[in-house]
Amino acid sequence: MNVIVFSKRLGRARQFELNRPMAMTILLGVAAVILGSVFYLGIHLGQTRSPAAHVVKWGATLEAQRLEIMAAKRELQERLDALATRVGQMSAHVIRLDALGRRLTEMANLDKGEFNFDSPPAVGGPEKVVEGALATAPDLTAMLDDLARQIKDRERQLSVLESMISTRNLSRQIVPGGRPVTQGWISSYFGVRTDPFTGRKAFHRGIDFAGPAGAQVVAVAAGVVTYTQERFGYGKTVEINHGNGYVTRYAHNDRVLVNVGDTVKKGQPIALIGSTGRSTGPHLHFEVLKQGRAVDPMTFIKR
Repeated sequence: MNVIVFSKRLGRARQFELNRPMAMTILLGVAAVILGSVFYLGIHLGQTRSPAAHVVKWGATLEAQRLEIMAAKRELQERLDALATRVGQMSAHVIRLDALGRRLTEMANLDKGEFNFDSPPAVGGPEKVVEGALATAPDLTAMLDDLARQIKDRERQLSVLESMISTRNLSRQIVPGGRPVTQGWISSYFGVRTDPFTGRKAFHRGIDFAGPAGAQVVAVAAGVVTYTQERFGYGKTVEINHGNGYVTRYAHNDRVLVNVGDTVKKGQPIALIGSTGRSTGPHLHFEVLKQGRAVDPMTFIKR
């Protein structure tokens, strides 16, 4: 086998003669180098461009993203549950405020049209954009906290107002006022008068109401019954303590309808008109005592 090598630098060709075994060896070596290069290149390309490798990589990425989305959904649901709980608590507070407001409106005898707790308050007015203010997402938790504080503050204020109104109404209920009988007329006033038995001047400590026997005697104020027995000169007597130093006395009754320790309301029947004790006929002797001293009942009857 002849191999001719051309040399451009020398400008001539050289000829080599290879025997058959040597030529075969060289050819096999070249072929082996070419096949090894092709095999290595194929393996490298298969590793870098294999579809299965890309699928595995993208699958791992998608799984990680799915786990992140599930965690975000759980966190969002927890926040929504917390907000729903807060809204429910605030709704309960608002319901209590509405009920308290309606109760105060009735207690204070206010016009229901002026304070209507069954509808939202009317508001309005032109809007003016604040220059430089940026629109931002509201912090719902902070807003709910602030609103809850306002509601609790209003609830405390209304509770104090209710207590004040109740105290005022209670004071009105326990101070004697009005007529102590449902039937009858005033037959004798408070002060100096001629005694009906002796004809002499004597001090009359109360007011007499002449009326039909058996007519109702009523309490002129709320209080606690402290006496329901016979008293010398008074006959069957009822005494009621109203607090603040006030005591009312109802005498000459035919029958007593209450017992010691009973709590009575203003206008509640406590006895029936009679003529027991030092009496000339069916009537009620009514006294008002303040700090243990008899005062003119007419001042309270006119209320």
